[in-house]
Amino acid sequence: MFCSEVYTEASSELFSETKTHSSDRTMDLGLAEDHFSRPVGSFVASDIEQLKLAIEECKKLILELPEHSERQKDTVVKLIHLRLKLQELKDPEEDEPNLRVILEHRFSKEKSKSVKQTCDKCSTIIWGLIQTWYTCTGCYYRCHSKCMNQITKPCVRSKVSHQSEYELSICPEIGLDRQDYRCAECRTPISLRGVPSEARQCDYTGQYYCSTCHWNDTAIIPARVIHNWEFEPRKVCRSSMRYLTLMMPRPVLKMKEINPLLFNFVEELVEIRKLRHDILLMKPYFITCKEAMEARLLLQLQDRQHFVENDDMYSLQDLIDISTGRLSCSLTEIHTTFAKHIKLDCERCQAKGFVCELCKEGDVLFPFDSHTSVCHECSAVFHRDCYYDHSTTCPRCARMTDRQQDEVEEEK
Repeated sequence: MFCSEVYTEASSELFSETKTHSSDRTMDLGLAEDHFSRPVGSFVASDIEQLKLAIEECKKLILELPEHSERQKDTVVKLIHLRLKLQELKDPEEDEPNLRVILEHRFSKEKSKSVKQTCDKCSTIIWGLIQTWYTCTGCYYRCHSKCMNQITKPCVRSKVSHQSEYELSICPEIGLDRQDYRCAECRTPISLRGVPSEARQCDYTGQYYCSTCHWNDTAIIPARVIHNWEFEPRKVCRSSMRYLTLMMPRPVLKMKEINPLLFNFVEELVEIRKLRHDILLMKPYFITCKEAMEARLLLQLQDRQHFVENDDMYSLQDLIDISTGRLSCSLTEIHTTFAKHIKLDCERCQAKGFVCELCKEGDVLFPFDSHTSVCHECSAVFHRDCYYDHSTTCPRCARMTDRQQDEVEEEK
């Protein structure tokens, strides 16, 4: 076996060359026996003790060898092999299942050995090269295999699934006394003086947490965006960080009900609302157009599916992209593509246009044109200058009314 050869080589090469420097130490590094020829699971305590002794002897030898010499480098490599084997004996991966379910977390064993992570339970580094670790596929909670049985935090994904709403009060603080001077999550004693543990406030929940539950992560707070149009990241606890991350793409904010005045002060919101309204008016053309269905035009909005369902629901990601100008650029481009298909590229869609019945002049009109008005009763389209909502009688509605009256008279 490879491991057996490594240790045999370590015993024969390293210590035969350094007999004059450390004759006592080179007698045995615990490698004389072939530990690795035994079946997995049959290791006894003496194996671990001998490996520990071998590691200590190897460390001393490294200090005695000339600095930066090839022999010292080879010894360091062999020391790493010894430590890896010791870790395998203490925490054998063969005994770890690939999937584990704890408190609605669905943990999957990670394969990466080089990515540096931090355990969400004990807050120490996960050394993927020598330690087994898991990640929850729902909320991305990471932890050592040895910490799994100590987890007390349920999966945030379940909260998102059952309670998809934000805290809309800005940092709703209740005070440490209401928390009995304990962490809001794990109930560890805390105080602002840092004795016995530092109290850290989460700007999203307003509550205080210990340093194990609050790592000073930062996130954009929905309440500050909605009420103040403020996007500066604030410090939040770990559970809030995961919750806000999972909620980010979910369209749960009905802006015209939560803060309708925001549209009076943020021009970008008005522009996006108009574009979204136009897209909803274009949708009926696409779902009845064979060419549009084959081209899958509506899939251009697959990352924001709610844009083809309504024009008043927003996700936090939508608002962030509006503030940066990213959404305006992408949505304008999609709007242009949609309008081009209806008005220029597709004859079927062009045939569904309208002629202004009030002036009977001009080009074919569509409900999403900027210079048109639409009758709220029959959806007929007119020039804006010709039709002022309810101040002008809609000819189409008048015809429909006359037809209904005629039918009633005929029945009599």
